[in-house]
Amino acid sequence: MLKAQNRLGIIFFPAYDWAISPTHPEREERLLYTQDQLREEGLFDIEGITEHKPDIATAKDIERVHFCFPDVSEVTTKSHFISAGGAIRAGRLVMEGTEDKAFAMVRPPGHHAMKCVHGNRGFCNINIEAIMIEHIRANYGHKRVAVVDTDCHHGDGSQDVFWHDPDTLFISLHQDGRTLYPGTGFPQELGGPNAFGKTINIPLPPNTSDEGFLYVIENVVKPLLDDFKPDLVINSAGQDNHFTDPITNMNFSAQGYAKLNELVNPDIAVLEGGYSIQGALPYVNLGICLAMAGADYSGVREPNYDPDQLRQPAKVTDYIKDLSDSIRELYFDPPRGNIEGRLVNGMYVRDKSIFYDTDGINENQVESITKCDDCPGVLKIESRSTVNPLSVGIQIPRNCCPKCYAKAMQMWEDAQIKGNYRYLKLINLKDDDIQSFGF
Repeated sequence: MLKAQNRLGIIFFPAYDWAISPTHPEREERLLYTQDQLREEGLFDIEGITEHKPDIATAKDIERVHFCFPDVSEVTTKSHFISAGGAIRAGRLVMEGTEDKAFAMVRPPGHHAMKCVHGNRGFCNINIEAIMIEHIRANYGHKRVAVVDTDCHHGDGSQDVFWHDPDTLFISLHQDGRTLYPGTGFPQELGGPNAFGKTINIPLPPNTSDEGFLYVIENVVKPLLDDFKPDLVINSAGQDNHFTDPITNMNFSAQGYAKLNELVNPDIAVLEGGYSIQGALPYVNLGICLAMAGADYSGVREPNYDPDQLRQPAKVTDYIKDLSDSIRELYFDPPRGNIEGRLVNGMYVRDKSIFYDTDGINENQVESITKCDDCPGVLKIESRSTVNPLSVGIQIPRNCCPKCYAKAMQMWEDAQIKGNYRYLKLINLKDDDIQSFGF
């Protein structure tokens, strides 16, 4: 009889009424097969493992994270509110001590949704992990958080959201962007000037197997987590590194995912990608659940698993070892000369072009952040896209210093009076206040 060492809460939301298209890889069957498998395996008969219903996120929950243009209702559906609410419920279960750990198995996913949202990119409209994290900080006090993104695709949206946040360590393990969407996530992408070194990318070569992933966890991820000392560890739990996934090129197994979870030891996991609906997801999710519960997962095996056939080539092993050494050095001694952007009137400025592959939208941004030694700085983004005219978003950090707060208020006033903006958004995390205008 299996026994749970940790109380584990599981939240399901298959989103029956949301799909990009009826045959799209990101569809409700991703979770329906998993639900059936977990029940057939008797997961919920294990004492200490409990199923919970999702919350429903509010517009304010979303607006703590995103500048949605023209507004939240135009870029979301009810399913997005419930998916984000499922992640929020997972956070509440852990923060209130109802469960030791929680796994939100929900869709639609979120880790490709960036700070500004004009539509859907990479199957994502809003970033459900980021929404959960800011809900936790608003309701349970400010926390240092580490996000370990194990999706096969680089978590470019989460990177963008946390780029200027020194209290969030974002680590992404993913297939090398030279070989897979979204084509980003390289080691030199280290974060903004006030959070430099708090973004860590580990681009792995195609055909990486259990050996390579677990080597990186042991030799890079765990040392970084030990140094950062987060209050919470979140696993952005994409499962498309599996050897049967139809849109990626990795050789990870269900056992490997379970072992990874045991080593990272997250407080909360939130489902992201994974498109081998029958051959991988039911087994990977079962292994993750057992690992989070502290139960024996050694009997979890997916069909057609052959470790000898999946073993990574020696050159892949050597590459990963060298990469791991360089990543550790980048974290512990980040090269300050690599900071992106130009310094203009006390603000770091960078230009960004973003393509929304799902909706076919092009966006151009001018992003500015105040240079500050006392707080994360005030963020300003001027954004225009093929669906929205010039708009602006300003964010005041939760622990904003008085000087930056005054500058932010002046920027907000100038944007309303002098700016030629169609939509204006203010995220005031310090006062937990959201303001929005349209002209």
